[in-house]
Amino acid sequence: MNLLKRSPKSRPTRIFFASDFHGSEPTFRKFVNAARFYEADVLVFGGDLMGKAMVPVLAQRDGTHRAELHGLPHVLEDAGAVDAFTRSVEAAGFYWSVMGRDEYEALQADPAAVDRLFVRLARERLARWVGFAEDRLAGSGVSCFLTGGNDDMTEVLTVLAEAAGEHVVPSEHRVVDLDGRHTMITVGYSTPTPWDTPRECSEEELAAFIDESVASVPDARRCVFNVHVPPLDSGLDRCLKLDSNGELPSVVKEAGRPVYFGAGSRAVREAVQAYQPVASLHGHIHESPGQIRYGRTRCFNPGSEYPRGVLSGLIVSIRDGDLVGYQHTTG
Repeated sequence: MNLLKRSPKSRPTRIFFASDFHGSEPTFRKFVNAARFYEADVLVFGGDLMGKAMVPVLAQRDGTHRAELHGLPHVLEDAGAVDAFTRSVEAAGFYWSVMGRDEYEALQADPAAVDRLFVRLARERLARWVGFAEDRLAGSGVSCFLTGGNDDMTEVLTVLAEAAGEHVVPSEHRVVDLDGRHTMITVGYSTPTPWDTPRECSEEELAAFIDESVASVPDARRCVFNVHVPPLDSGLDRCLKLDSNGELPSVVKEAGRPVYFGAGSRAVREAVQAYQPVASLHGHIHESPGQIRYGRTRCFNPGSEYPRGVLSGLIVSIRDGDLVGYQHTTG
């Protein structure tokens, strides 16, 4: 009599997820290198690629340069000092441009020119990132899925499609195959914020984005959700409440203490509860890492410490429509 043997289970697919780098050069490089370090099959990024500010580096008549970072003035005596300073600017997620006094004063008088320079620098850095990922992942078989978040400008995000090659895949507004057994949808927009960022939408619009994507998914229970904004009141969305009535948003206080609240999305929470994906990956709220479960679906936010060049990540292992393991990482 022949023995009856159980059919072997497929090997789990190992996903490394991170979000919200905001232009930080070392954080993005660590993300790409995480594929090898953590033996990941897939890299997934959750949105907010762009930096938030630009630092002018002013050339002086005596051959030195002057600049300011985090409110501190810097006198850069030689090319080595300029190089070290600009690396620190990139680590913080900012852009930089060396210019003379005349160019600086012309930019001050022309906000549209400042915007054009900012977009050009952001596009150049993102193109360099895509090239770095393609080179580093060559021959690995690893796909790197990238998307914008609410802070990313559309005219910068077009670089993803223009520069992508064998390994880098722009994932938003499409269903992507992860491993032949699981798919992923990506939505990088957020609900309104006090900062009036480039890619915000209403709860109804966000729900429609998710529903339209899921409509093309063969099996929602074998799908990973990559949705920038976390579910409302999930613990993954807790942050300071801001008053946006002034020139700049300010912290709301009650009895002298800062007020915290859930800044996530009702539409996202309802979609997770309804579709029950194999896992739901989120970012957006940097200071609220963690995980929560809705039914069978576990939702994650790895948080973000990009200003320090620290990669806050998450390893998620899935197999045959089930979440079989997860681990938060810092490095």
